[in-house]
Amino acid sequence: MEAVPIPTETYKLGFIGAGKMAESIARGIVQSGVLPPNRIATFHPDASRRQAFESFGVHLHSKNDDVVEESDVVIFSVKPQVVKDVVLQLRPLLSRKKLLVSIAAGVKLKDLQEWAGHSRFIRVMPNTPSAVGAAASVLSLGGGATEQDGDLIAKVFGSIGKTWKADEKYFDAVTGLSGSGPAYIYLAIEALADGGVAAGLPRELALGLASQTVFGAASMACHTGKHPGQLKDDVTSPGGTTIAGIHELEKGGFRGILMNAVVAAAKRSQEFSKS
Repeated sequence: MEAVPIPTETYKLGFIGAGKMAESIARGIVQSGVLPPNRIATFHPDASRRQAFESFGVHLHSKNDDVVEESDVVIFSVKPQVVKDVVLQLRPLLSRKKLLVSIAAGVKLKDLQEWAGHSRFIRVMPNTPSAVGAAASVLSLGGGATEQDGDLIAKVFGSIGKTWKADEKYFDAVTGLSGSGPAYIYLAIEALADGGVAAGLPRELALGLASQTVFGAASMACHTGKHPGQLKDDVTSPGGTTIAGIHELEKGGFRGILMNAVVAAAKRSQEFSKS
């Protein structure tokens, strides 16, 4: 049986789970104009969570069943440890006419599809910069999801940053890089600011300069199309200040440490997905 196409001009989107990540995604969708808020719905028992969604026009239902029944696309944005129970509870309503999406870290498509009773499922791995519209999200399509389904979800998650499609076998490595990566960069920003303080800068100025420098460098890497090694060379004059700093980083094994961090986090993700 072929999947019924999702009506791209009129479809409704529902969130099962109304936490911070779901809020970030919903806000991005509304602010970018991908969907109007009256075509987005969710449910949460906590009043403050309901108010967060209502503040930008999202419809609040009285239970998750109603969210699923009235939605063409359902995004499961609950914690990984409860996603099985939630999907199984809603299974009678999860017809193949609905496109299902999970952002639960470490929960594999084969399990999601088994619990739902069909394979029209897409797994997405976003990261925390979704809160400021700068997410890196990777999509993997289940066996019953069409290319059109994938394009629709890429557009949804494209409203909060950049998206890539990849085979699910890469998701542990994705977790180690983009999932955990923001924390590595926060450490780098903190360390740069501490270096500025050690060199005599006021703390507030040092932190502002460090944050903007990382933001600017990342923007250059994203928008110029140049290899990061070339961008590094562009800043590094012979016998200058930058090469002196890079020399210290190389002596400390800076690149190897970052590589090891990604691999360690990927291995930990693999352990979780096997448990």
